[in-house]
Amino acid sequence: MAADYPEFQADDRIVDNLCMQLVLKPEQFDVLLLENLYGDIVSDLAAGLVGGLGVVAGANLGEDVAVFEAVHGSAPDIAGRDLANPMALIRSGILMLRHLGMTEVADRVRNALREVVVDKGILTRDLGGTASTTEFTAQIVRAIEAPGSVPAVP
Repeated sequence: MAADYPEFQADDRIVDNLCMQLVLKPEQFDVLLLENLYGDIVSDLAAGLVGGLGVVAGANLGEDVAVFEAVHGSAPDIAGRDLANPMALIRSGILMLRHLGMTEVADRVRNALREVVVDKGILTRDLGGTASTTEFTAQIVRAIEAPGSVPAVP
């Protein structure tokens, strides 16, 4: 396939080396195209570099179909304990809204998320805070619903 697109520089790496290079010099990469197993390994590593699996949104885009999801798995060790960080799912929802052309709604949710995390410092335990899944989510909802706290949705 690379021969069909000479304007792109193609390269291949052993996954161990790729992970090391991502940690040491991530700026050398623009796009990574990986099969499922290696994509899972590299996405977990990259999530660790930016805050953990609880914050990373995922988008799988095809020609006719798009799927938006949190990068993390099911986390059975914390299932049902109100400990999961919902930020990855919220951020995936923001990506989906943008994909659907609903940018104003996406901006409103993003601004609410920023208000809760950055301005108010409300964090779940995986990020050093004390908020439960329910408490964190309720704060996002309050920020979206509060008049004037984030731009209104027309």
